[in-house]
Amino acid sequence: MKIINTQEHQAAHANGVLALANDVDPRTLDLNGVTRIDLQFPAFTDGRAYSQAFLLRRRLRFEGELRATGDVLIDQLVQMQRTGFDVAVLKEGVDASAAQRQLDRYAGFYQGSAVGTQPRFAQTA
Repeated sequence: MKIINTQEHQAAHANGVLALANDVDPRTLDLNGVTRIDLQFPAFTDGRAYSQAFLLRRRLRFEGELRATGDVLIDQLVQMQRTGFDVAVLKEGVDASAAQRQLDRYAGFYQGSAVGTQPRFAQTA
């Protein structure tokens, strides 16, 4: 997972970007031509963007970039990565090196994730 700050996020202007409110059902969208979807965390206690990310990756087979925006804190990063996010835009004032240490803390997981669906025991070397 790539970690960026708010300035990098705002400077990255690209075609094919869809900013999705967290109360929108991704299954109702036309994703043709969309290369990046920004999912919003309005508060760290609001986890609807996790469900949106999972739906986009597993059910809708979206292969573009999923970006977490809004109230993104360090302790959410591992779960974001496991539900399909590619990029996290850190909340203002959050230390990027501490965020990277959080991601590096776990070398692997026994369960599958939104992207790597097989559990560890079913994976081949």
